[in-house]
Amino acid sequence: MRQTKQCPKCGSRDILYFANDGFMDSSSKGIAVGLTVFSNVNVERYICCGCGYTEQWVAKQDIEELRRSRKAMPIG
Repeated sequence: MRQTKQCPKCGSRDILYFANDGFMDSSSKGIAVGLTVFSNVNVERYICCGCGYTEQWVAKQDIEELRRSRKAMPIG
C-alpha cells in the first residue's frame, strides 16, 4: 500500500496513513528496542478503509537496531 496507494487485499484506494511522530501514546507506539520509551523505533502504518487490512513499515536505517534488540525473536 505504501508504494501502490492501493490495498492488495480488496483493491481499494481509500487508504489512511499514520506516521509515528515520536509522541508515545497508545495509538502511535513504535517498537520498543530498549528499556525506556526513548528507545523505540518508529513504525509507519497504512490502513485500508475498504477492508481493514493494515501494513506497518520501519525505516531501513532502523532495521539493524531491531536486529540488535534483545526483545527480537528470529523465526527463520
